[in-house]
Amino acid sequence: MTSPQSAPPMSHAAHKIVTLLEERTGQQLDAGRAWRIDSALQPMLRERGLASLDELVARIAEGGRCERGLADLVVDALLNQETSFFRDASVLDQVIVAARDMAGDGARRLRIWSAACSTGQEPLSLAMLFAEAQEQDGLALPEMRATDISARALLRARSGRYTQFEIQRGLSIRRMMRWFDVRSDMWEAKPELRFRLLYGQQNLMSDPMPAGKFDIVLCRNVLMYLAPATRRAVLERIAGVLRPGGLLVLGAGETVIGHTETLVPSERYRGMYRPAAH
Repeated sequence: MTSPQSAPPMSHAAHKIVTLLEERTGQQLDAGRAWRIDSALQPMLRERGLASLDELVARIAEGGRCERGLADLVVDALLNQETSFFRDASVLDQVIVAARDMAGDGARRLRIWSAACSTGQEPLSLAMLFAEAQEQDGLALPEMRATDISARALLRARSGRYTQFEIQRGLSIRRMMRWFDVRSDMWEAKPELRFRLLYGQQNLMSDPMPAGKFDIVLCRNVLMYLAPATRRAVLERIAGVLRPGGLLVLGAGETVIGHTETLVPSERYRGMYRPAAH
């Protein structure tokens, strides 16, 4: 693979597309990953009968309603939607441990938010864990919200439908049979699981944050794509919707250290972060 040091300079059209992506989402795409532009947008070029990225950029620049919709599709196609069921399963297990500690006598229903949920495997994994915990020891089911910037990804998440390849990534046979039904050549999450999740479209950089305060927010493998200033702003926005004692869960290669003073590492839960004391 071409390294960032040896990557050829971006074309004018590719630079315009990278700028569009960052303006809309805060995500950066450097020259070392510019190959994703061609691979992600080729199907759209063929579908629209466009010969090149230059034609695509020129069409977007025309600025009409159809062109704005085309820009949305371009951004959507470039978003990294890599995900799987029970990704970093030990982290999700620790979320359940933290939820048990927070629940206490169960007088208050917990609220959990899966931010940048992609096609829904993370929130569904959590829904399975909470349902199993309720069956095992009576842990109350939380209110669970899941959001993503991509309308296309959310459509898939709401459907709860996955291919054989997707369903086998992280799911045991036992959970496949317990929580999914086979519909033609797809696996569909059972209604009792899907209907526990409230989905919504959310741009972490600019949209209003979900109402109320959350006990646990998961925002994994998103910050790494953001410019430092945007990363700081997103972290501080998330800190603003955490309850005192609430927890933020990031990806394995992400941290708040050096990016914000509003969040600090949790002393109790490894790899999680809590609001800083004022």
